[in-house]
Amino acid sequence: MAEVIIGPNESIDQALKRFNKLVQQLGILAEARRREHYEPPSVKRKKKAAAKLRKSIKNSQRALRG
Repeated sequence: MAEVIIGPNESIDQALKRFNKLVQQLGILAEARRREHYEPPSVKRKKKAAAKLRKSIKNSQRALRG
């Protein structure tokens, strides 16, 4: 649970910025998006394999350049 305590002289805008930064760091929005719709295990496996393939292609292209 993300919680931000507002100081006596702190503006709402500053507190909101700190809250948004905390939410990003904790990955709360990413987790909510991931859980928004049910994904069957087969779809999860396909997405994971596709991500692995993209990463390996990216790394191999990087190795060729440098």
